[in-house]
Amino acid sequence: MKITFRGWIVISCFMLVLSAMAILGAGVHAQQAASTKPVINSDAKKTGQISEEQLGNLLKAMGLTTTKKKKRYDFQFKANQNKEEWELSMSAVLSENGEWVWVMAWLDPLPRSAADVPRTAMLRLLSDNDRMGNGKFFAYVSSNRRFVLQRVIPNQDMSTKKFHAILSDLGSSVVQFYPHWSTDNWKRSTTPAPQQAAQNKSAAPTRTASGVSNFSTKKQN
Repeated sequence: MKITFRGWIVISCFMLVLSAMAILGAGVHAQQAASTKPVINSDAKKTGQISEEQLGNLLKAMGLTTTKKKKRYDFQFKANQNKEEWELSMSAVLSENGEWVWVMAWLDPLPRSAADVPRTAMLRLLSDNDRMGNGKFFAYVSSNRRFVLQRVIPNQDMSTKKFHAILSDLGSSVVQFYPHWSTDNWKRSTTPAPQQAAQNKSAAPTRTASGVSNFSTKKQN
């Protein structure tokens, strides 16, 4: 059968329609297949981000003995400052979303008497917050009535070396600003001059032969 020129045109149009339908059908199937795949957030797991369990393992790898209280890891850390060794009570905990690590050093408890909490002492700590920087700041934990020095760091690229440097930096600030956060110093600042002179020698922090401070924060609740 001889096909006319007009017939070839009809056949060509028909083939083009079939091709277009095939292409559209493939696109629909591809979209349906893509919709069934789980959505992966590229930021969900950042490089070097650790879990709560891995945080505990990291501390143990540093040779620290930890005690876990709910989600918080408590431990003792030795900080060296001015050729002296200070033993500090510290804690580490992940934020709720796991994107931050909170590290804190436990300091003195809040004095029972309001007269032993001078306004100038609080203002000095606020001023120190501005001076320290690097994510460090003084805070107060009402649940156990203790002051703390805290640092908040992104949960990224974590390693034992990096975490040890973070704890050492926090410990150095604890020692450096001891005259400001020590509540014994607050009491002496409100004591009349004659009595203060008599108390200075006995009230000063003493150290053992190993150089560990006797006012270390081991008395945390």
